[in-house]
Amino acid sequence: MTDSANVFVSHIHEDDDHIANMKSLLSDRGFDVRDSSINASRPNDASNPDYIKQKILAPRIDWPGTMVVLVSPETKDSEYVRWEIEYAASHDKRIVAVFTRGSADCDLPEGLEDYADAIVAWNGDAILDAVRGEDVWQDSTGAQRARRDIARHNC
Repeated sequence: MTDSANVFVSHIHEDDDHIANMKSLLSDRGFDVRDSSINASRPNDASNPDYIKQKILAPRIDWPGTMVVLVSPETKDSEYVRWEIEYAASHDKRIVAVFTRGSADCDLPEGLEDYADAIVAWNGDAILDAVRGEDVWQDSTGAQRARRDIARHNC
């Protein structure tokens, strides 16, 4: 039986290719990712931001237990990524940040420092450990970064 997880991948559309590459990294390790995110293969044609957030994104974030945030240089500027992080945190989802290949030393999107359960470099083993539940803390090169405990409260 294949090991698997349901995830929502928060990203900017320019990083769509990284979703397939991440799934391939995990698949090579016998791990299957079932992804509910919006991407080029499942586009979102809506134009109203509130409708997009509440009717399209929220149910897709609600479905899995884990949200993976792909971190690239432009991710920090995405209003949608910031909203997805806040929404996932407020719904007690595990949040895993993954630095994309070539994103050395880029800034994290707002909210990740406060809510991420794990932050990892582009490394299949590290990504797998984080998605499986390990609280791994790395910088974009894979070096250990300072860990911060997160107090979560169910309301």
